[in-house]
Amino acid sequence: MLALSAPAWGLVGLLSLIAVAIVLTYVLLVKGSLGLDLGRGRSVVPLGPIVVRIGAPRELVFDVIASPYLGRGTAATRDKLDVLERGSDMVLAAHFTKVPGFRVTTVETVRFTPPERVDFRLVRGPVPHVAESFVLREVAEGTELEYAGELGADLWLLGRAWGRRVARVWTGVVRASLDQVKAAAEERARARERRG
Repeated sequence: MLALSAPAWGLVGLLSLIAVAIVLTYVLLVKGSLGLDLGRGRSVVPLGPIVVRIGAPRELVFDVIASPYLGRGTAATRDKLDVLERGSDMVLAAHFTKVPGFRVTTVETVRFTPPERVDFRLVRGPVPHVAESFVLREVAEGTELEYAGELGADLWLLGRAWGRRVARVWTGVVRASLDQVKAAAEERARARERRG
């Protein structure tokens, strides 16, 4: 048994509490359960641009993006998305993303400008600021979808490092989503062609 004086045990207890608080804060931040918007030392990291060519008409691509938000969700989308509030051109939606060891929840507004644009703005998540857009352009082969945005985190160097880490994961999730949009839109376009 370690023989420490009462003040030393007090210091050990205090350091243990601080360590637990740091770990708990980290876990809550990663999961998106704790939104810290301190407004001090904000660093902004660009997201994208990512450009995807899709062999489908722009209106169809827009519909593939918008339908989980504006229509009825499928069983597959319910694991990833919950529309909390719905208006005619905007929704408030919770997005669920699995990352190693966690299920991250972000809450975002999603604004629709058919058929050329979808804008996302973070309300609650692992960082205090994210603004993104999907811009759809008609091209000879179908549609060009361009994703771009920015992600901001507070607390100078610490925030910059955290923001870059979150941006890497965020961009990976968006890339996977764009791949799904491309596959679904092109499959729907092929089905339309087969029908007639």
